[in-house]
Amino acid sequence: MRTILQIACSGKVVQNSLRIALVVGTVLNLVNQGEAILAGAAISWLHIVLNYLVPYCVASYSAAKNEATSRENS
Repeated sequence: MRTILQIACSGKVVQNSLRIALVVGTVLNLVNQGEAILAGAAISWLHIVLNYLVPYCVASYSAAKNEATSRENS
């Protein structure tokens, strides 16, 4: 578990995960709150944060797990 966390915090994984979270989080926010954002109505800031955080965590974990598995098989 410690290895996966170390890999997930590495520069390459963080950079790629941030890119993925930016794209996916933006799409999710537009889908979920697009009308409210465009109308200037009240929005849920918690949901905005979660729409970016969840894809970041998924991308980081997937990349780290893949890298750890590759290291084990080498």
